[in-house]
Amino acid sequence: MRAGNAKPFGVHETHGILLRPEHRIVTASDRLGWRTLYASHQFERPYSDRYDANDDHLIIVHLSGPVQVERMLSGERAHQRIGTGGLFVLPSGRDFGVALMAPLETVHLYVRSHLLRAAARELCKGDPDKVEFMPRMGEHDLLIEQIARMTCAMMTGQQTDFFADGVSRLLAAQLVRHHSDGMQAELPRITGLTRRQMDAVRELIEEHMEETLCIDDLAAAAGLSPIHFARQFKRTTGKAPHQYLIELRVDRARTLLAGDLPIAEIAYRCGFSHQEHLTRLFGRQMGTTPAAYRRLLGN
Repeated sequence: MRAGNAKPFGVHETHGILLRPEHRIVTASDRLGWRTLYASHQFERPYSDRYDANDDHLIIVHLSGPVQVERMLSGERAHQRIGTGGLFVLPSGRDFGVALMAPLETVHLYVRSHLLRAAARELCKGDPDKVEFMPRMGEHDLLIEQIARMTCAMMTGQQTDFFADGVSRLLAAQLVRHHSDGMQAELPRITGLTRRQMDAVRELIEEHMEETLCIDDLAAAAGLSPIHFARQFKRTTGKAPHQYLIELRVDRARTLLAGDLPIAEIAYRCGFSHQEHLTRLFGRQMGTTPAAYRRLLGN
C-alpha cells in the first residue's frame, strides 16, 4: 500500500483545546484531506484545563499578544508573558495543563510523530528513537512563525494535501534541528536527480495521477528518503515537488479538455479534489478557466 493511502488528520485527534466552545475557529484543515499536518486558526478566550498526552507534536504560534500563559508540565508550573510570534511547543506523549489569562489569536499546528522520527533518522547521528524534543514556551522561531502564517493562507486557498505534506516535513526538520537534543549528522551533497530517477518519478505520477500522492511515494520511486529527495528534486527542476505535480496535472487537463469529457470528470481523472479545485489551479497556471480554454480549442 502506498503512503498516500493514510487517513486525513482530523480535529478529534488533537488534545481538545480546539473543541472548546468559547474559542472562535476562523479556519481549519479538517475538510482539506491533509494527512500529516493539522492546522487551525482561531481566536481563543481565557480558559484553564488539563489534557492527556497526544501521539503527535503540537506547536502553537501566537499571532497577537503579549498575553500571560501558565503551563503545568512534568510536575512543574511555569508562567510566561508571550508576545506576538511566541511559541508553545509540546512534544508528543506529554500530559500538560495550561491556563490562558486573556484573549489571544493563535495558529495550532499538529505534526505526525512518524515524520519527526523520519527526520531524526536522516538528520541526526545515532538512534533516532532516542532523540528527545524540547517543550517551548515563549521562544521565537522565525521559520515556524512564517509557516504558521502561511498555513492560514493555505487553508483559505484550500491547498492540497501534497503541499501540506511538504510543509509538515519542513516543520519536522526544523523541530529536529532546533528543538531537540539530537546530534546533527552531515547531509548528503546536493547533486540533483539522475534522468532515470526523474523518469521513475514522472512515470509514477502519470500512472497514479487520479490518486492521492505524497512525498513518500515520489521519493520511493527515486530510491531516496523524503528529505533528501526534496532537496535533490529542487536542484534538478528548480521547483518544489508539489509545483511539479500540479503542472503535470494541469497539462493532462489541457489534453483532456480537447475532448468531450465533462470538466468535473476531467478534474477527477487529473487528481483534483473537485471541479472548483481544478478551475483554481488551472487559472493560476494558464491564466484562464478550463471552460474558457475549451472554448478556445473550439470544443
